[in-house]
Amino acid sequence: MRKATGFAGMVVALGLTAAAPGALASQSRLDSAWQFLARGRYGDAEDAFRREMERGSREAARGLVLTLREVGRYPEAASVARRAELWLLLGRVLLDQGRTDQADSAFRQALNQGRADSLQAELQLAVLELERGNHAVAMGLFDRFVDFYNRGLARTSEDLAAVAAAARFLGRSDPQLFKDALRVYDEAIAADSGNTAAWLELGEMFLEKFNGTDARATFEALLRRNPRQPGALYGLARVARFEGSREAEGLVRRSLEVNPNLARARALLAEILLDRGSLDDARVEAGRALSVNPREVDALAVLGAVLLFSGDETGLEALERQVTALYPRDARFYARLAEIAARSRRYDRAVALASKGVQLDPQAWRAYAVLGINQLRLGQMAEGRANLERAFAGDPYDPWTKNTLDLLDVLDRYSVRDAGRFRLAADSSEAELLYLYLADLAIEAYDSLRARYGADLPVPVRVELYSRHADFSVRTVGLVGLGALGASFGPVIAMDGPSARPAGEFHWASTFWHELAHSFHLRLSEYRVPRWFTEGLAVYEERRARPGWGANVTPDFLLAFKEGRLRRVGELDRGFVEPEYPEQVLHSYYQASLICELLAAKHGPEVFRRMLGGFRAGKSTEVVLREVAGTDLAGLQREFEQYVRTRFGLALSSISAGGGADRPARSPAEAIAVAASRPGDFLAQLAAGKVLWDRGEKGRAEGYLLRARELFPQYGGKDSPYWYLARLYRERGELERAASELGRLTELDASHYEAWLELAAIKETLGDLRGAISALEQALYVYPFEAHVHVKLAELAARAGDWGRAIRERRAVVALGPTDMAEAEYQLARAYFEAGEVEAARRAVLRALERAPSFREAQELLLAIRAARREDGSG
Repeated sequence: MRKATGFAGMVVALGLTAAAPGALASQSRLDSAWQFLARGRYGDAEDAFRREMERGSREAARGLVLTLREVGRYPEAASVARRAELWLLLGRVLLDQGRTDQADSAFRQALNQGRADSLQAELQLAVLELERGNHAVAMGLFDRFVDFYNRGLARTSEDLAAVAAAARFLGRSDPQLFKDALRVYDEAIAADSGNTAAWLELGEMFLEKFNGTDARATFEALLRRNPRQPGALYGLARVARFEGSREAEGLVRRSLEVNPNLARARALLAEILLDRGSLDDARVEAGRALSVNPREVDALAVLGAVLLFSGDETGLEALERQVTALYPRDARFYARLAEIAARSRRYDRAVALASKGVQLDPQAWRAYAVLGINQLRLGQMAEGRANLERAFAGDPYDPWTKNTLDLLDVLDRYSVRDAGRFRLAADSSEAELLYLYLADLAIEAYDSLRARYGADLPVPVRVELYSRHADFSVRTVGLVGLGALGASFGPVIAMDGPSARPAGEFHWASTFWHELAHSFHLRLSEYRVPRWFTEGLAVYEERRARPGWGANVTPDFLLAFKEGRLRRVGELDRGFVEPEYPEQVLHSYYQASLICELLAAKHGPEVFRRMLGGFRAGKSTEVVLREVAGTDLAGLQREFEQYVRTRFGLALSSISAGGGADRPARSPAEAIAVAASRPGDFLAQLAAGKVLWDRGEKGRAEGYLLRARELFPQYGGKDSPYWYLARLYRERGELERAASELGRLTELDASHYEAWLELAAIKETLGDLRGAISALEQALYVYPFEAHVHVKLAELAARAGDWGRAIRERRAVVALGPTDMAEAEYQLARAYFEAGEVEAARRAVLRALERAPSFREAQELLLAIRAARREDGSG
């Protein structure tokens, strides 16, 4: 859009008379050209500006430079700017190409001419001083802009935007100035809403402060004016990436369609490809960005990551020397490379890289944050906190830093206990209870996985169980909203504790086993294992640990397989990070586990250790498969498809999305009609059985449920036919049949809490004491916070003479803090006494009597304890 001050300047420069009819006609044509540019009609804008340039219009030259720059035709734009002596624009175009020395000369020319844009030229010179490492000089120059503003010398939108930019840079030393920058950007936009650069800089500042909402609103406001504005499309792509949206790649490619030489957009595309595991494609895109602008920091960081992930340490060292020569005191390269390394679980390298960044620039607050976060991931708690404190002091507007420091305050209140090779941290109100179960489970899991993989982990392994899912999410990604249950950083495991989610929503014990398996995989591969392989292998290890642990097959998985919606093996990593439909992440876990089952069945479980060794050597999945399994990605894909067809043949044939069977029925009549017309459709049979069950017609439901179970016997979901049939048979008094159905169900889905409790009750009624005990034990791995379950298990254990288990369960009841604590302590004392642990019994019964001095049963037990102590000579 044409600027009024710019137009007045043109009139003087060209010696035109404003009232002349020719000038008015020329201005009308220029207005049209500016409108073309503002709306993204770049071809029309170029033609219009060129025509006016032929008539001697300097303003048209300015418009042409802006148009050519917007579409990435930088050499042409520079040529026009140089001929028209548009020194500020020339300098900016030269910066787009990384030609800083020539840009410096152009900005000095603009400054020396003293034109309206001299303030903007001074800003650019200050930025160049900062990039050269002359921080004191740069800060002094930036500080002058505060004076310009306070004295009212920044009058135009462009000058106000320059003041705002200077305030952003000054925010390195005084973070309160970020608020001033925001205010002055608003003033700049209010002065001229067509100031595209001000909008873009404002959106970038929001992103720097992790404010995706306002960044999106800013870029979308620009795109409503010009749907093809490349900088806004790039900015919106960054927002989408920040939000985890699949839109990011499409947006950045749209940006590059308009401006194929927008180096920062090319670098973003390279990073997207890198995260996808496409190292060669990422290298190409980063190279394209650097061919335009050899100083593009994000492209240099992506190239560094490609070298790191390829194992080319010599190349990485050479690149570091190159970057240091370009930016002698700038930490951005190291901070960005450290972030990328951490996303690929190279936490140790992230720490080393971020450390180099803060050594170069002691005010690189983002680098301090990246350093601190990754030190915490490695269990370096004191060092991590110290660096996060430094980061927060320098930039208190970074929510990643603030959230993590708040989390550390929460962790300070957690109870930390050592258990063999583990250090367990849990909410103090839950730690005593969880320790009773996790300590033994952790030792069992470690011994099993160590024997399997022939390796040890650095000890102690720190395990953090969070009572709030939001805290776990912050620990993992710095922000709330993560959908996962657990995360392994290698020496540190963080996960939801069982109280973080409703009863029966997840299996905390199998989640721990899964994450510990990851720690072994990371260790053996030196953190180079592909995402799909470690996830699939961890689920496979869950299933090896106990029946029903780990993900199992579902109707929607089989339907996705039939419809070809699962990711192919060669791009399975994308199923975890770029899901194409809502269930694809869960499907990818299960798909990867089936691939691991297939590999183990064909080559033996030792194949996994060899594959991890191949990844440790820096080999690609294709090479590892060829060397270890004698196949390639295409071959493994064919084998996987055949494996699924063979294993789930009947179930596959019974799954269909048609006929309305995959949605809730509108009425029993409709459900029955669909089931009658589709006798081989699992979903139709299940739907009919469920709707009849809900209406209380359980006898009629049985036939449909039996048919559904026959069609898909591997299905163990919460609405599995096994669950309905078990309850039906129990109501009829057919307890053996009910127990059989529940046994099958829990073998498929060990997270079905209610099924375990039902099975325990039935087993007890049938006189199967050991079966009842086992069922309740498994229920506690799902949800250990119901006191009545512990009481029942303690009673069953006592009846079985299993006093060790009875003691543990009575301790669990005490840990839960029941209302009648005296009774809980008394029952614990009884268990100790029956087990022959007289001293422990004495301490427990005394605690009971402290709470209830007249508690007759406790008094009698104390007398019995004293008698026993006299007999054995201990009291």
